[in-house]
Amino acid sequence: MKYLAHSARLDDDIPAQEYGAHILASRERAYSYAKECARYSPAFGATLLATSTLAGEYHDLGKLDSANQDVLRGLRSGKLPVPHVDAGAAYLLRAGIQTEMYAALICYSHHRGLPSLPEELNRSKDWLRDTRREWRLHTDDRLDEYLRLHRQCVAGQDTSVLPINSNQLHVLWRLSLSCQADADHGDTARHYGDSSAREPPVLRAKERLAALDDYVATLQKESDSENRNTLRQAIYGACRDADTAPSLQACDAPVGSGKTTAVMAHLLRAAGAKGLRRIIVVLPYTNIISQAVDVYRKAIVLQGENPEEVVAEHHHQADYSAPDSRRFAALWDSPIVVTTAVQFFETLAANMPAALRKLHHLPGSAVFIDEAHAALPSYLWPLAWLWLNELSKDWGCHYVFASGSLSRFWELPDFHPIGSVQEREPPMLAELVSQVPRTDALTREKARVVYRTEPVAMDLDALVNWLGEHQGPRLVVLNTVQSATVVARELSNRFGRNRVEHLSTALTPADREDTLARVRARLRDRSDSNWSLVATSCVEAGVDISFHVGFRERASLMSLIQLGGRVNRGHERDEAEIWDFLITPSALLRVHPQLKTAARVLGELFAEGKVGPEHCKEALKREIRWSDISKRKDEILVAESLGDARAANFPKVAELFKVIDSDTVTVVVTPRLQDRLKQGYWCGKRELQRNSVQIWGWRVEELRLIEFPKFPGMYGWQY
Repeated sequence: MKYLAHSARLDDDIPAQEYGAHILASRERAYSYAKECARYSPAFGATLLATSTLAGEYHDLGKLDSANQDVLRGLRSGKLPVPHVDAGAAYLLRAGIQTEMYAALICYSHHRGLPSLPEELNRSKDWLRDTRREWRLHTDDRLDEYLRLHRQCVAGQDTSVLPINSNQLHVLWRLSLSCQADADHGDTARHYGDSSAREPPVLRAKERLAALDDYVATLQKESDSENRNTLRQAIYGACRDADTAPSLQACDAPVGSGKTTAVMAHLLRAAGAKGLRRIIVVLPYTNIISQAVDVYRKAIVLQGENPEEVVAEHHHQADYSAPDSRRFAALWDSPIVVTTAVQFFETLAANMPAALRKLHHLPGSAVFIDEAHAALPSYLWPLAWLWLNELSKDWGCHYVFASGSLSRFWELPDFHPIGSVQEREPPMLAELVSQVPRTDALTREKARVVYRTEPVAMDLDALVNWLGEHQGPRLVVLNTVQSATVVARELSNRFGRNRVEHLSTALTPADREDTLARVRARLRDRSDSNWSLVATSCVEAGVDISFHVGFRERASLMSLIQLGGRVNRGHERDEAEIWDFLITPSALLRVHPQLKTAARVLGELFAEGKVGPEHCKEALKREIRWSDISKRKDEILVAESLGDARAANFPKVAELFKVIDSDTVTVVVTPRLQDRLKQGYWCGKRELQRNSVQIWGWRVEELRLIEFPKFPGMYGWQY
């Protein structure tokens, strides 16, 4: 008799998948993924390999129950009647060996996610088992029969290893679930018709570095700004030739100095020297991903390669648990990955299989955290910093933290757990750029822009009138999507639609690209000067545009300085103005509640004459002291329970560690793409991300958004 792991899809002419085929594929994939990670972890690699392989083999053991087989064969309708997760955990716990217990945790978690271990341990002998006694007894009574059938389908494999004497197992368990989930989900998606699976290109770091050198040399020859060219040459050379031995490094090169290519040169050298397998670029905002991706595809894709396979772009949430939607999951398996800070850090904190699925691609990576000042809310950095250090120490990762307004949070004791070595002696990261180029760059920066403030708060009418008094082109940044939309509409009504461009995350990535292309074209036209770009903070970091004057609703000092990078970027004139302003809250103009503390600190700094890149650490220190960071920081650290892995509360960490506190769904906007998905046709990951937006989950019912029947978790925009 053939035993099944997945039922047939008669409507799509897809046959059932045999149990043995799925288990063998899952085990081999999990083993392969773990083996790649293990190369970079002498301390934990063998345990990861054994745990992932065991979980890959036994995660579906309970599907061999005769009642479940009847459903899988189509003899009965409905869901599987017997909880299939319990059997694998029960078998692995029976051995009582450390590795098998870790694997039992992964089997137990492969649908429900990593649990709260204190809650599990409180259940005593029933920990990591189904919470319902009748099903535990059912599994125990039939477990030997399941194992007999399993052995008919799958040959056993010896995976025992020596125990680990460590309590730092949180990352190990997340990586193990990642390996198992990607193996399971990937094989299931393949069986149900995902033809996109392919072996990604390899990094080839030395060859890509040579290509990048050629690309940068060409740019320097074509540059029409001698001063800017000299600065970029100095920064590129300093980063490229910096020592690659330190695994944590800082780069505070100012805006317009070519960090995008300079830091990439360093990371490619580090990857070549350390045998790393990929580079991950982490950016704070979705709209600058396409810009960075475009540069990297031009600069480091080699002859004959597919640029989209070499440099992957990950705009927003793309983790799907439903089997039919898993093929749309964005994975970090390309040699160069460009993703958002939200995706990167929330993946580190995740407990659910769909979200963790891509994590196993992180060990052995060189990671560029660009615009680090904007990557995380300050209270999340202490735990994130500890994770990054562990991944550096035990899993072979190499990091560069960069920004034109680098706040050097790691030097502040407030960011380290009480009693830790780092709290007593905050670390000093190695500098990619030596003192001379940094000093020259700072001197140039002070001559490029001047920061001013308008201390009297303005309502909508006064704000629009005030903006119109300044010569353009004008860049105006508001703190909320609502306020930016209202100001853009009022400017359009007052002065004409051609006088306004608008940019925010309410637009799809494809539409944001179109808007930015139009903005750049208008900026090149010197005769077209009387217009404004009204945007949210998504435009203030990393976007290569240069306006005549900038306006920033009061937020943090770092945000104000970042906006300065979008004004007079090429130093076309001396002392271009960057204006800080306040709004009068109303039904139309909204104040962002999470920015009140940062805005208060910036007001103090203006009063003290301390507005500039050199004051960013002072600003951050004051923000911490004024806010409730200590309480929120400690709550997350307690949930992670770094000193005792048995006390880790994984769901609580995932709940608290939110870069953006949002429960959103993917909504496809483009009608053509909606039509394809309605008919059940797969459109490709990149096309899905470029033509969709994220909408609050609670608005799905209010807006009557229609879920695509073939792709659960994705909706179509009807308006």
